[in-house]
Amino acid sequence: MDNIKIKIQKLDKKSDLPLPNYESNGSSGLDIRADISESILLTPGQIKLIPTGLAMSIPMGYEAQIRPRSGLALKNGIGIVNSPGTIDSDYRGEIAIILINWGDKPFLVNRGDRIAQMVFCNVSHAELLEVNCLEETLRGSGGFGHTGME
Repeated sequence: MDNIKIKIQKLDKKSDLPLPNYESNGSSGLDIRADISESILLTPGQIKLIPTGLAMSIPMGYEAQIRPRSGLALKNGIGIVNSPGTIDSDYRGEIAIILINWGDKPFLVNRGDRIAQMVFCNVSHAELLEVNCLEETLRGSGGFGHTGME
């Protein structure tokens, strides 16, 4: 397992919310909480930006991916519009989560609710080489379920 050190800042120095944390020894993602002063109602189909009150310094060569929480998705239809969201290593602003209610009932986001999970991943930069044609494969240009959908 690759451990990296991440500098994290609470934007409100008086915040009573804990830092993101792994809920079990085998967790891949750290749970992130809503840092809001008043509850936010998400009606079915509605999208809202939920602040976390946190900023980070991610080392070059890494990104943070913001992913939905499976329990919120299954029980309430709550997801993340741009899943997975990406936090780049040079971003220093507040982390905010773009939640959507795909369910059929209103959902209330309260202060301190665990609304997403954050996974740190290695990033590679690619060197693009323009060519006149690509090598052939058995698959060729088949896509969008071509191997199993009729």
